[in-house]
Amino acid sequence: MRKNKINIYLASDSIARRELFKIFGLKFKVIPCKIKEKRSIKNSSYAQLVKLNALAKAREASFKVKDGIILAADTIVVQEKKIFGKPKNLKEAKLMLKKLTQKPQWVYTGLAIIDKKRNQIMLDYEKTKVYMDSLSNKEINNYFKKVSPLNKAGSFDIQGLGAFFVRRIEGCFYNVVGLPLRKLYLMFKKLKIKLFIIISFQFLAFSFLLSGCSTEYNLATKQEEVFFYSTEREVKLGESIAKEVTKKYKLVDDPLIQKRLEDIGNRIVSVCDRKDIDYHFYALEDEEVNAVALPGGFIYVNKGLIDKVSCDDELAGVLAHEVAHIVARHSIKKLQGMMTYSLLRVLVAGASQSAEATNAADIAFLQLMTGYAREDELLADQLASRYLKLAGYNPYAMISFLKKLQEINRRKPLRPISYFKTHPYVPDRIRVVKQELGEKMDFSDYINIEQKEHE
Repeated sequence: MRKNKINIYLASDSIARRELFKIFGLKFKVIPCKIKEKRSIKNSSYAQLVKLNALAKAREASFKVKDGIILAADTIVVQEKKIFGKPKNLKEAKLMLKKLTQKPQWVYTGLAIIDKKRNQIMLDYEKTKVYMDSLSNKEINNYFKKVSPLNKAGSFDIQGLGAFFVRRIEGCFYNVVGLPLRKLYLMFKKLKIKLFIIISFQFLAFSFLLSGCSTEYNLATKQEEVFFYSTEREVKLGESIAKEVTKKYKLVDDPLIQKRLEDIGNRIVSVCDRKDIDYHFYALEDEEVNAVALPGGFIYVNKGLIDKVSCDDELAGVLAHEVAHIVARHSIKKLQGMMTYSLLRVLVAGASQSAEATNAADIAFLQLMTGYAREDELLADQLASRYLKLAGYNPYAMISFLKKLQEINRRKPLRPISYFKTHPYVPDRIRVVKQELGEKMDFSDYINIEQKEHE
């Protein structure tokens, strides 16, 4: 391996790329390039296009140095054969993001490395598929008030506030940020460049998380699973987020409602599969019909949802669903999957009152408010119906409440964050509950599965 005595240059003025590049522990200098990125080349694939753009940037930077290794990258977003780069102005950014949130797209990043001493050029690329939630004009305007889209391919940042509307990805997360780390790591290995990983602050934070990494048998999924967060750190993370939630959101000032939540919640906890943590139940003064489970046993239910339940059995179904998410550690797995620097800082900062810690806690909370993967939600329904029965509640109340929510949803516009948007199709959820209770499926159960719930 070549020692890091050679000069390394990053041909990019992207802040995100600079921060990611620090992870490799290489001392480097930035050489901004003014190359105009091409958005079409005759008879070229998207992969070839981004590689050629990256090469053009690397070559321009190489003319400015005598020796060393130059790295350049180029990212584009492709949807239905149309290429989206960085928007020219705010108007174009709004139109771009509006279109991209309507259908899935591919993010391509080309990488080019020039080794001047060896007169060697290396090219490669990465691609990732991105699925987003559809955004209204108001949501896009609010997003652009906090995030400048003009220096971002596709007008969004997955590592920041843009994560709120990225439903899921298929492929490398860091490719969407702008620098596919694994691909770049393999390229460096081929060049025999010695890498001193775990040097930057961000990666030290990641190392801190990994030091608590453990393999545990998950009673909910019936599988051995690896968690970056130990139970102790999970609780601390939940406490950090919960502290910011109570600052930003008003708790319901009604002791009877609070006692009702705690009494029902504790009965569910007494029969659940995870009792190594303390559970906390709170009501938020919010009209949205929603509930959320934070890491470490913190559960919040909006008063708008509490007002819709007709009995304790239905409320127990909601609480059991959220308890099930904590039992299966879905919130931890979701945050691990996102693993942005902001979310890392939540754990690292702990009880810090810094603006960064506050912002990170808000991001983590909203990430969990926007729901889990379909499989996680259905597993939570399955476990919830089981816990209801064991706790002495009527498990069929879950079905009655789901039908009630479906009817309410049909009568009013779908809101940005609601119990419907963040959960699978209601008929699919009813099917899972019926199967867990040993009920026979009828024709309507099958024909309604995966149908749109809101028209």
